[in-house]
Amino acid sequence: MGARVVRMFRNFNLENRVVREISKEKPRSAPRHKLTHPTTTDPGEAEISSGAVHQKNDPLLLNLKSVYVESKDETASPVKSLKEVSVDGEAKTRPMRFTLPGDSHSLANVENIPHGKLTIMEALKALSSHQSQPQTWTSQRISEEYSLNLKETKSLLEFFVPFQIQIIRPQISNVKQLKAS
Repeated sequence: MGARVVRMFRNFNLENRVVREISKEKPRSAPRHKLTHPTTTDPGEAEISSGAVHQKNDPLLLNLKSVYVESKDETASPVKSLKEVSVDGEAKTRPMRFTLPGDSHSLANVENIPHGKLTIMEALKALSSHQSQPQTWTSQRISEEYSLNLKETKSLLEFFVPFQIQIIRPQISNVKQLKAS
């Protein structure tokens, strides 16, 4: 019943309201900006028409035909090694400290490591040795051993922690424990 009352008020005098809205003067749109031709600095540019662009120019076509381009494939050249030669002539690489047993095609078979870089296995070994013996494996010794920057080594030891295993004992004393053998 409420919907009927609302519909009655909504449709009351609908035609008169529509006629009044239509008879109102519509707002005018803003005037358009007058187009100005772009100024050209070169007088030759103004003379070129759209038809001249699409026509063949025989002297230019002859010049284009006389050009010969010879290309060489850069990928056929041997891949550059990791060795970077410094100004003194000495190599900026170091041999890997140890290798992992495993597949001969794995990524662990890197022979030379650039100065200031570590492999993942060397980083884990250095971090674990520092964690187990911090007095002997100081940041100074690790930076000398692996040819690293001392500041970066200190940051590495401070902010990166290798895996830590924590065994949380249950709080209930009645739980049966497995015996370690």
